[in-house]
Amino acid sequence: MTVEAAIVLPVLVLFAMALLWALAASAAQIRCVDAARAGARAAARSEPPEAVAAAARAAAPEGARVEVVREGELWRVTVRAAAPGPAGLGVTLRAGAAALAEDAVGGGGAA
Repeated sequence: MTVEAAIVLPVLVLFAMALLWALAASAAQIRCVDAARAGARAAARSEPPEAVAAAARAAAPEGARVEVVREGELWRVTVRAAAPGPAGLGVTLRAGAAALAEDAVGGGGAA
């Protein structure tokens, strides 16, 4: 019985740690998605790119990189962050959102 416990116990601890890491990474991914959406909303309101990036960083995990790009009538906001844990365990989380620019809405005028 002791040999079995000595083998199984480290496996269970490793499994529990993997589950906790996955939970923390999932929470950080959700924060990246929320940050990208917050940035896209700010961009759609025609806020300056610096304010858009600041809005996204406020909702993003610590150390996240935010990219704001205008592509035609769309603003695209991308948030990248290392997964939690030692050096992010080599995993980069990424989320993006797009919004129609306010100045592109209704361009036809009155008929």
